[in-house]
Amino acid sequence: MATDYQPINCSFYDELEALATSRQRCTLVYRTEPDTPPSTYSGVITDLFLRDKVEYLRLEDGFEVRLDNLLAVDDKELRDYC
Repeated sequence: MATDYQPINCSFYDELEALATSRQRCTLVYRTEPDTPPSTYSGVITDLFLRDKVEYLRLEDGFEVRLDNLLAVDDKELRDYC
């Protein structure tokens, strides 16, 4: 999805940081293309980082996702934090 990055809510970012710090396995629900069904991926968050002014998270297996593509993490929906 080649759209301009939309920063996520700070409270949701704090949730992601807490998961990364605790190294607990989590389930991500995300969408990379508009009007497509969401995808799910599980793993341990090892890093939250910036690349070209866009925030990402990385799982221990190397999987990366833009934070503004996230819909939910462990049943906590991003839209509930807006």
